[in-house]
Amino acid sequence: MNESHASRLDGATQVAHDLISPAPATALAATLDRNTGFNLGDALPPIWHWLYFWSVAQQSNLGADGHPRIGGFLPDLGLPRRMAAGGRLFFHDPLRIGDAATRMSRVLSIENKGGRSGRLAFVTVEHVIDVSGQTVIREEQDIVYREPAEPGAPLPRPQPAPTNAHWQREILPSEPMLFRYSALTFNGHRIHYDKIYARDAEGYPDLVVHGPLIATLLLDLLSRSLPDAVVREYAFKAVRPTFLGHSLSVCGQLSPGGKSVELWAKDHEGWLTMSARATLA
Repeated sequence: MNESHASRLDGATQVAHDLISPAPATALAATLDRNTGFNLGDALPPIWHWLYFWSVAQQSNLGADGHPRIGGFLPDLGLPRRMAAGGRLFFHDPLRIGDAATRMSRVLSIENKGGRSGRLAFVTVEHVIDVSGQTVIREEQDIVYREPAEPGAPLPRPQPAPTNAHWQREILPSEPMLFRYSALTFNGHRIHYDKIYARDAEGYPDLVVHGPLIATLLLDLLSRSLPDAVVREYAFKAVRPTFLGHSLSVCGQLSPGGKSVELWAKDHEGWLTMSARATLA
């Protein structure tokens, strides 16, 4: 049964300002094994704005999971575990190196659900990024909140990944890769670098590969396969966690009309871990 909570939809907003500098983008390119540098005026690849507009909390205001404590801008729903679940992005104009940008964020919706692993809540946050008063990116970010981990709790029921990819790239995530991405996004969530915490506190068998990193790797595959493609919309959904110690594959299939690309990630056993779609200009 689903239940919406309108009490948080009170117009509360959060504003962040950032200068889109070249160093974070160049560092992410290196993390993705791209020999790419960035100069003033260069367009930032789609979703690389996640490197900017950090949520900078005082060290004393971090929770046990390494995230800023909930109950400020993000609501306290009595569910301590949280992860990125997916999102939808709309790219109106490129965000460019050297831009002075502003991001306005607000909570759009809160929905409680019951699942096989207990009570869940999905919070959708809207982010609007402006440069000189013009909107360049609008994003809807889905965050899932969960109950404390129970020993032996089942993972989501696996789904076979599609087998009709036009392009496929196998990647073996490593501790340095996860560390670098956490550092580049100022993400203190301990499931990505603290194996003991991930296992004992959250019930995972190993470190968890960031969902946003996988979403980035999917668009990176598109960029490698169609270098001239311009992405106007991107939607992705996390389906199943990906863990360190095994390879993952990012896959893509161009639509017959060439106007969209279906993208997905699968684990070493062939199970679907993330699905996505990019709409092209």
